[in-house]
Amino acid sequence: MTTKSTVALELDDIQAGALEPRPVPYAGLYQILRLDDRRDGRELLRRLIPYLDSVASFDTKGLVSLAVGFSFQGLKAIGVPEESLATFPVEFQQGMAARAAELGDVGENSPEHWEKPLGSKDVHLVVVGLAPDTVRLEAAVRHAQEALRDLRGVVPIWQQKVQAATDLRNTFGFADGIAHPAVEGSGIPGTNPHEEPLKAGEFVLGYEDELHNISPVPQPEVLGRNGTYAVFRKLHTRVAAFRQYLSQRAKNRSEEQWLAAKIVGRWPSGAPLALSPETDDPELGADMKRNNAFMFGDDPRGLKSPLGSHVRRMNPRDSFIIGVARLHRMIRRGTNYGPQLPTGVQEDDGVDRGLLFAFVGAHLDRQFEFVQREWANDGRFIGAPAEKDPLVSTSDSREFTIPKQPIRLHLHGLPAFVVNRGGEYCFMPGLRALHWLAELDT
Repeated sequence: MTTKSTVALELDDIQAGALEPRPVPYAGLYQILRLDDRRDGRELLRRLIPYLDSVASFDTKGLVSLAVGFSFQGLKAIGVPEESLATFPVEFQQGMAARAAELGDVGENSPEHWEKPLGSKDVHLVVVGLAPDTVRLEAAVRHAQEALRDLRGVVPIWQQKVQAATDLRNTFGFADGIAHPAVEGSGIPGTNPHEEPLKAGEFVLGYEDELHNISPVPQPEVLGRNGTYAVFRKLHTRVAAFRQYLSQRAKNRSEEQWLAAKIVGRWPSGAPLALSPETDDPELGADMKRNNAFMFGDDPRGLKSPLGSHVRRMNPRDSFIIGVARLHRMIRRGTNYGPQLPTGVQEDDGVDRGLLFAFVGAHLDRQFEFVQREWANDGRFIGAPAEKDPLVSTSDSREFTIPKQPIRLHLHGLPAFVVNRGGEYCFMPGLRALHWLAELDT
């Protein structure tokens, strides 16, 4: 669905990485920098700004695209005045580690077990680079290293390589990154023709949101307007455990695929159960004009797509639920890290692989945190209080119900297939805001 609106989004000021879908395939790099000297941090911004695309200037054929975001500690480190820092929402000020209980990051997912330095006050600036392939990405990385060489007050402290294959398969073997909302006034089409474009204020600060309010803008206006919030989480996936669970509860390979599809809500090809409930349809899965063109209203009992399946939980669409689904819509930018576990292997090889999950939105509390707390880690919104997301909930020993005639199938003891290795809340400033930060004299 194309966006038809009179909303005048300032597309020349919004970082392209906030709204533009990414090209496929690509290779990428997340890098975290610590700012020990604010003057060097500002100089780095001055050097980066010429390489940052806006939504208006974004070229899908570009060799490398960059996006930058600051943690709250990073804004402090670069010298944003206290009176401005106080205008950011409390969850952003506290950071992801401090919100662990709210997010369900407990037990083996708690910050004490996170990959260092994630969750620490040293995470200041996150720079994400994407290129069509590894060769061009490495060339860009070498260029960036040269730019940093004489800036002793800017210290690289963590990095993670990521990649997306042409078939978009995640480490569990399912096509991912299919659903993308249309944002009113952006001109960027969504992937579901049945979904009305969402108000711009759901994703960009300074515009009307779905509640008909203007999303709060950190002050001064030049700092907050046209910015957004980005969340990243490094999620280790236990692929072998997933395969073992399926194998133990299925009679044959065909039943394994059926059970996995019910858990995810799609077949491995990306074909949704809502449109192909009985068998996988690779042609449908590969068709970007059809593979997300569905709603759930014609399946109230979940006989095609279980109410608690991952896809239906993360985006209930027109399902009958407690609450309003559109108030919790997010832009998701998850991508793989690490190699795939070879097909058929059910023993853990000890290799770290998973998903670098990324969220973009204007409301950390009622978008990312709400979805994580209420939709991933609870089931009351679908009338199943004891159930959690069967794929990505970080809780162990979960339950999952598959509606089926004549008797439903109830699964017990699902182990945790995902472990959070850490992450952070970031603010992605608009381009004018980045100039303002680069020229601070505090």
